[in-house]
Order: sequence, then C-alpha cells, then structure tokens
Amino acid sequence: MNDTHLTIAKSKSQQLYWIYQIIGWGLWTVARTVGAVTILRLPWFKATLELTILSAMGLALSHVLRDYVRRHHWSDLSIPQLTKRIVIAGLVVGTPLGIVTQLTDVAELQNLGPVLKEYAPALNVHFGVPIQYAHQIVNSALLYMIWLAIYFTAVGLREYRSARLTQSELARALHVAELRLLKSQLNPHFLFNALNTVRSLIADNPARAQSAVTRLANTLRYSLSSRHSELVTLAQELEIVADYLELESMRFEDRLRIEQHVPADAAGVPVPVMLLQTLVENAIKHGIAELPSGGLLRVSAVVRKDVLILEVQNPRPPAPSRSSHEGVGLRNANDRLRLLYGARASLDLDLSKPAMATARLRIPLQR
Repeated sequence: MNDTHLTIAKSKSQQLYWIYQIIGWGLWTVARTVGAVTILRLPWFKATLELTILSAMGLALSHVLRDYVRRHHWSDLSIPQLTKRIVIAGLVVGTPLGIVTQLTDVAELQNLGPVLKEYAPALNVHFGVPIQYAHQIVNSALLYMIWLAIYFTAVGLREYRSARLTQSELARALHVAELRLLKSQLNPHFLFNALNTVRSLIADNPARAQSAVTRLANTLRYSLSSRHSELVTLAQELEIVADYLELESMRFEDRLRIEQHVPADAAGVPVPVMLLQTLVENAIKHGIAELPSGGLLRVSAVVRKDVLILEVQNPRPPAPSRSSHEGVGLRNANDRLRLLYGARASLDLDLSKPAMATARLRIPLQR
C-alpha cells in the first residue's frame, strides 16, 4: 500500500471513529433522556441538559482513553493481559463519570434506591450515599469496559483486513517481480549472448565452455526457483551474481572488471531474492556495456546501526539515457521493499557524479 493510500485509509479510519463515537454516545443520551422523562418524570429540558453534559464527559474520557491505549500499544498485548488492563481502565475512567452522574437527578435511573429501601430492613443493612456512589462508579466502569471491548474488536478486525490486504499486495508484487525477472533480468538478449559465448568456446576451450554451461544452468535454476522464496541471505545472492558476472566476463573480457567488498557480518543478512541480481544487471546494461572501454563494477556492503547498506557502483556514459523501463524496475523494487519492510528500507539511484552511477540499497536487520 503506497503512502497516498495509507494516508487516505488513516483519514477514513479517523472519520469512522468519530462517526461511531457520536452515534454511540448520542443513542446513549437519547435512550436515557426518554427514560428520565417517562420513568422519573423529569422535565425534558433538565433531563436533556444533564444527560448531554454526561454524554460529552463520557465521550471526552473515552477519547482520552483511546489515545492512551494507542500510545501504549495495547493492541499488541495477549488476551489475558488486555482483559486485565480493560478492567482496571474501566474502573479508573468510570470513577469520575460515576461521581458526576450521582450528582445529577438522572442518577436515579440506575440507582438501587427503591429496591434497597424495600429490602434493607430485612437485611438489617443501611445503604447510604457511599453505596450509591459506588454503584454509579461500577455502572460507569462497566460502560467503559464494554466500550473498550467493542473498540478492540473493531481494531482487531481492521488489522486482520489490513494484514490480508498487505499479504495480497505482496503476493501480487512478487508475481509481477517474477514476470519481470523472467522477461527482463534473464532476458532473451542475455541468454542469446551467453549461448553465443559458449558456442565460441566449445572448439577453443572446451573446459571453459563446460564451466559456462554450468554457470548458466545455475543462473536459470536460481531464477526459476526464486518464485518460492521472498528472502535469501546476501551470501546466497552473491553466489548467483558471481555466476552471472562470470558469464558476462566471458563476453566483455577485459572491458568488465569486478571488485567486491562484503564482510562476514553483512553476508548473513537476509535480502529480497534476485534484487542484487537486478541491480548488477542494470549496472552492466546501462553503464559498462555502453562504454567502449568498459569499466569497474563495484559491489560493497556494510552493516551500520542495524541497517545493511548495499551499493552497486558502475561507470556510465557522460550523457546517460536511463530508460523508462529501468525507472519502472526501480519503482517495482521500491514497492517490493515497502511491502516487505515498510518505510525502514529504501533503494536510491545516485547520479550526482557525472561519470558514475550508484544504486544504494538500505535494509533493516531482522531481530
């Protein structure tokens, strides 16, 4: 889901929250107003005024409570932990509403006064004002417990739908990536050039031709099997890139020079499958292949502050013509990173140096 859709979704969620808040507390006010007028015989104006004040207070307290539970990530808690916090929060927030309710005339709607007066003599217990306050507090606490239960049910359903949508988008993005890899990354031109290289080596250097066939088979097998994986270690990705570069070295010979700096701590970091392969092929196709003298392809990685920084650097023509297809490829890669890591990962193409291009990938370490 891109940033625009995420912003729209948050805006709609906020609007729905306020709509349900107003409807819920509004119905609560109307129902109790009708009860106060018909049962307690209170004047309409007095009953409406008191219950409107109580409703506004209840809405304000529930909004503060929602802000608190969101900031403290209650939705990430287990059900037993959440249940305990709901009970405590209901009592804490329900206390001020219960006390204020007891000070109004509409309090008799939920007081046990008549019942208690009828049965108190038989029980030989005196039910005074403290009991009435406690009763109002319990009623208000139960109201907020129910409110929280409804709220977390709605949040759970929303997160479930969001997870399903994200999973669906990820599957779609991976499917698009698979098609793009089969059509573009291991494109017919690469296969044609690799096969021509093998053919030219068969007579002059059979051993090297055999090695080229093996590397080509490894590259094809890795590409076809990548549809079953989302992440592989950087070391695994580097192995297939090495096969690819060896094939390209046979074609470009001295025009392609390779330099690699990947420390051990970076080699074990999981990365999206075939993503480095994509960057390396772009570097050759849009840089080294367009230069008569070729150039140095440099792959480097470093782990810094729990982030893997992976760079593919290559020389480029003085006036490069970056194709729209390449731009789409980088956008697709960025979308895939966003679905896998959110805003924590990024892919940038640095063209600030006139004769140099650097694709810079940042991936957070998974703990």
